[in-house]
Amino acid sequence: MKSIFKTFIALTLTLFSLTTFAQDNLISLDALINKTDPAWPLVKKWIDSAKNKVEILPVDSAKAKQTLYNAQVSTYATLGSVIYNTGGIMVDNGWIRILGSGSERLSRDIATWNKEKTIKEYGDKIPYLLIADDAIGGFFAINYGGLGPDIKNVYYLEPNTLTWQPLGAGYGEFLVFCFDSDLNKFYKGLRWSTWSQFIGNLDGTKTYSFRPYLWEKDTDIEKCARKLVDIEAMYRFNILKSKELNADAGIKKDDSKQ
Repeated sequence: MKSIFKTFIALTLTLFSLTTFAQDNLISLDALINKTDPAWPLVKKWIDSAKNKVEILPVDSAKAKQTLYNAQVSTYATLGSVIYNTGGIMVDNGWIRILGSGSERLSRDIATWNKEKTIKEYGDKIPYLLIADDAIGGFFAINYGGLGPDIKNVYYLEPNTLTWQPLGAGYGEFLVFCFDSDLNKFYKGLRWSTWSQFIGNLDGTKTYSFRPYLWEKDTDIEKCARKLVDIEAMYRFNILKSKELNADAGIKKDDSKQ
């Protein structure tokens, strides 16, 4: 019994030390806030000239600072600038929700949203970073090695295949894609005819779930029954189902829980 107890204590101390080490290596907030060449003016320029409807959600300064620190991203980068300057960004009346530091309409901030999904503690090595999602249960993420060899490129977890598909773009290019591209073309077959009537007031913690499932053969979204579900439940379900469906397909899987 004593040996088991000693082993338990040693394991607990080791885990505590690893967590403390990760947290001790976090970059300070002052170092993350770039005062000479922040990316926000460029991002704001993209938004001001956007072809699609783009809404910048209000930012709370205290939340923005905390989220930036937890996410460990500099405002020199486009990702850091979105975190620090927005509560999030809604595209196409909220069809796409780009995560920032959280707001009333999009209460999820990017750091806490990733915790317990892609990381255990802030400062941990991350396989990918969830950065945005949409009204039909699709998820966008920056790859940090957990999705493929193309580090820092954005992937999309398609709701109709439940596979992570590379977009061939970094985060800045992803923003431009959201702001300027033909989203009807990108979502061909994934938007029902009256979708725009259901999106405007959609809670940022919700997404639509469909029956039959969109990944089932010959599914026609126009004929599907749909209901609003919690975005957290949708993510966890899609990840588990993706592993099940793609177990033998040679597709890179999310190993963050292993």
